[in-house]
Amino acid sequence: MYAVVATGGKQYRVAPGDTLEVEKLAGEAGQSVVFDQVLLVNNEGQVTVGTPTVAGASVVADVVEHKRGEKIWAFKLKRRKGYRKKIGHRQSLTVVKVREIKF
Repeated sequence: MYAVVATGGKQYRVAPGDTLEVEKLAGEAGQSVVFDQVLLVNNEGQVTVGTPTVAGASVVADVVEHKRGEKIWAFKLKRRKGYRKKIGHRQSLTVVKVREIKF
């Protein structure tokens, strides 16, 4: 059994027991989080596609930790003008472990 959920502007394929990194969520480590935007559920070969979400479906996960992602560098420059600018960004992430898919 697996589901496709939307959170933080991205879509993730999850199954019970999976661990994934999503955009930062509210909640302390050890608390549970419910994802209500379930776009698709596959229950032993029976696929249910939502329009846009599957009614009554949700995914329950536990927050493992909060962390920051890898640093990404952006570099701006204008040729022949001596203008150079280096900018870095680290995204705040939440690591969650999927407990169950309610359907």
